[in-house]
Amino acid sequence: MPNRFVLEICVESVEHAVAAERGGAHRLELCSDLPSGGTTPSAGLMKTARRHVRVPIHVLIRPRAGDFCYSDHELEIMRNDILAAKQFGMDGVVLGILREDTCVDVERTQALVKLAHPLPVTFHRAFDVTGNLETSLEEVIQTGASRILTSGGEPRAADALPTLARLVQAAKGRILLMPCGGIDSENVERIIRATSAREFHTSVGASRPGSTSGGNGMPNGTGALLPRFPSPMFEEQVARLVGLLDNVSHDDRVR
Repeated sequence: MPNRFVLEICVESVEHAVAAERGGAHRLELCSDLPSGGTTPSAGLMKTARRHVRVPIHVLIRPRAGDFCYSDHELEIMRNDILAAKQFGMDGVVLGILREDTCVDVERTQALVKLAHPLPVTFHRAFDVTGNLETSLEEVIQTGASRILTSGGEPRAADALPTLARLVQAAKGRILLMPCGGIDSENVERIIRATSAREFHTSVGASRPGSTSGGNGMPNGTGALLPRFPSPMFEEQVARLVGLLDNVSHDDRVR
């Protein structure tokens, strides 16, 4: 039986992209500045990562750290970055726009989804700072996005399992819900069984615990620099997660 789960690994370097692929990652999210919650990677990083890995790469489209209410100039930057992502062979984009009242900006997000087509769009963890997650789910569906990256409104997915389970069920057949936030080899099986999700996102410890991991869209990153996470260790952590997902996929108790 093939693995029924998808593991997306967040990376901010070509070295980690290569290590994640070697570890068996099914998809990458490429970004820069993980400690701040992630920003758009450079054109050079996109192009070089595409050259060195074969797995799908989704690129974060976030012009700056902080909130998700963007000016007209910032939206122009986002549009140009989406076009660059297409040019450099990216397989999807990750973005999110909110209004000043923290509701999903359906109109502006929808315009970026159309611009990105045929690339799929993931609505990132800006979702988690909206006022009502169930309402926001319906609004993101209206935008035409393909999936939502969420920790259920908490810093870590493991702290929001009932909420994530509700969202996965509400989204079923309409949009993918991809849990994120502190997912590792110690908790991934519990998160799978509690939520029935099929896709999972993690930086496997390459971002500061408790702050936002790549592309998660939360504005509480500290900006602190992190020690370099060695690529062999990164590959090992990814391989461990892939192995756990593979084991669960063969467990008849998981439907």
